[in-house]
Amino acid sequence: MSATISPAAPPTPPAAKKPTDHVPLVWVGFVLASLLALDLLSLTVWSIAVPLAAAVLWLVSTGWWRSPSIRRPGTLDRRDLAVIAALYLAVVGLWRLAFTVFSVDRWVGLFLCFGGGMVLGVAVPVIYTVWLRRRPLASLGIGVHQLRATLALGVVFGGVQAVIVLWGYQLPAPVDWVPLLVGALAVGLFEAIFFRGFVQGRLEASFGTGPAVASAAALYALYHVGYGMGLADMAFLFALGVVYAVAYRLTSNILVLWPLLTPLGGWFNMLESGDIHMPWAAILGFADVLGLMALVIWRARKRQQRGFGSPPPQRAIPPSYRASSNRNPLQAVR
Repeated sequence: MSATISPAAPPTPPAAKKPTDHVPLVWVGFVLASLLALDLLSLTVWSIAVPLAAAVLWLVSTGWWRSPSIRRPGTLDRRDLAVIAALYLAVVGLWRLAFTVFSVDRWVGLFLCFGGGMVLGVAVPVIYTVWLRRRPLASLGIGVHQLRATLALGVVFGGVQAVIVLWGYQLPAPVDWVPLLVGALAVGLFEAIFFRGFVQGRLEASFGTGPAVASAAALYALYHVGYGMGLADMAFLFALGVVYAVAYRLTSNILVLWPLLTPLGGWFNMLESGDIHMPWAAILGFADVLGLMALVIWRARKRQQRGFGSPPPQRAIPPSYRASSNRNPLQAVR
């Protein structure tokens, strides 16, 4: 007489929770209030009030914003910090060269340094992240994660920005604003990937959310030294950097900032300053810069799909081994 013992059925794994597009409304309100206050407060008061409000909210917040809120032992990534420092100095140096050495009188040198800094600030983080550290593009804020919330917030924030800067504003002749708008789109994409996705994201991995927001905002302010700006502008730029950093952190997707919120702000500032005049041909140059950025991201996505998107290939099993392994190992002998 023989008996057969059937293997126990494997336990059914719990259903995976579907990701949600939940974002904390208190921080959405902070971003909206900060943008609206630009039209109500003096720049000096705004520059003080915004960072203080963010600090108070961060100290009393719980949940996502405080996870992790301080650096934990063993999480400091020195390689990340070294790449951030080296690349930051390279970008600021190139832009300083463009705007203080070449200036608008020598367009070729200015654009090569200016455009080169933007391409460098996108290409290096993407290559370093995907090829060297084998991290997904989503860690740079590039992707479709949290897409519904990101697009909704991007439209709301961009709409508020547009109303504030453009309501009742008389645009000059197209040649005086169209090239600037295309340039603002290129600069905005560079800033979103470099400062938010790379610098802020890597600092958060090492130090926590609050310190990362403050540090990324400070680096964002100081990098404008490359434009030839003085220290008197740093307080306002730091506060603006805090707003952009918080807006990005809501969904960790650059689409919350680009192509609406940050390009609109940069474009209007260039219009108001009246210091930058670009010919129509500049559009082609900025289109080249955007194309190179897109090419690097596309290549990285292909690399990610090959290296991260699927499990490693399984070795072929010889037919004879498959046939012999079909028997149930738990069958009892007579």
